[in-house]
Amino acid sequence: MRLIKTCAFTLLILCVTTIQAQESKTFKIHTVAFYNLENLFDTINDPTKNDEASPIMEMNTEIGEIYKKKVQNMARVISDIGADDTNNSPVIIGVSEVENRDVLEDVVNDPLLISKDYGIVHYDSPDIRGIDVALLYQKRFFTPINTSSHELVIFDDSSRERIYTRDQLLVSGKLDGELIHVIVNHWPSRRGGEARSRPKRVAAAKLNKKIIDSLQTIDPYAKVVIMGDLNDDPVNASVKDVLKAERNKEDVGLKGIYNPMEEFFKNGIGSNAYRDSWSLFDQIMITKPFLEKDYSTYQFYKAGIYNKNYLVNKRGRYKGYPLRSFADGGFTDGFSDHFPVYIYLIKEME
Repeated sequence: MRLIKTCAFTLLILCVTTIQAQESKTFKIHTVAFYNLENLFDTINDPTKNDEASPIMEMNTEIGEIYKKKVQNMARVISDIGADDTNNSPVIIGVSEVENRDVLEDVVNDPLLISKDYGIVHYDSPDIRGIDVALLYQKRFFTPINTSSHELVIFDDSSRERIYTRDQLLVSGKLDGELIHVIVNHWPSRRGGEARSRPKRVAAAKLNKKIIDSLQTIDPYAKVVIMGDLNDDPVNASVKDVLKAERNKEDVGLKGIYNPMEEFFKNGIGSNAYRDSWSLFDQIMITKPFLEKDYSTYQFYKAGIYNKNYLVNKRGRYKGYPLRSFADGGFTDGFSDHFPVYIYLIKEME
């Protein structure tokens, strides 16, 4: 946590209302983030899932040491996200591509993170490979009140057999005493092509919208954070047509959704790359009540893509891409094939 002291001119940058030139205000700032951890699997074969298809299980030697290094690398990134501005790691971070709770326990107990005292919200999903989503939170700032896992039921186009994929995680809790809701997602992949797989992500978006609608039925002013690896860009149908997420704050209605990531995408900035093309599959969106000018409660300040130099591949055919952990059947000592994304929430201090 960091307190920001600022004068009238800086307040204009923060989009806070203009005040007298001699007046100053102090703000508390928190980072809320999302990170695809790229196949964070342990080294134990689970007969109930196809975890042997994970990169680490396909290796023959030193998988124990590789796993330890992978965990250390994940902890390093998490500890760094937002730290330049907040002097703290994220108070809330959603993660995807994790095998189970055990691997998350290893990450949060790494020396770089153990002092943060992260709690974990995790459910085993029916995904065929056993990859799940989860939420990590710093206990001194965030207290979960209710958690639930929401099953996405989709079917193969040809066989009509059930496709078992990731559930969507909803966590409602108090951030410094203020109720917020966080939905963590990892929508179906583009396997088979974008057009052919599109209905699966549209179905995922509809489930997401159902969850949001249920929260807003109880409270139209519910503060909801939607985050995840959507396998779609901010301009795709799942986001624009189903969630109806807006690029501009001014266009967001009472129960609407603002997507700050769309501006990055329009400017050619992405979180993952494939065949020399950048995508922005990793997104964080928020509902209207995070956009008010009343800074006595937490409000949106700005968004970002955490693409520091050490996370970028420096050479070879993937130069400039995220420096992933696994490639060509081996461990690269890298991090993930996705960059993390984050937003800052700020609140005025008395």
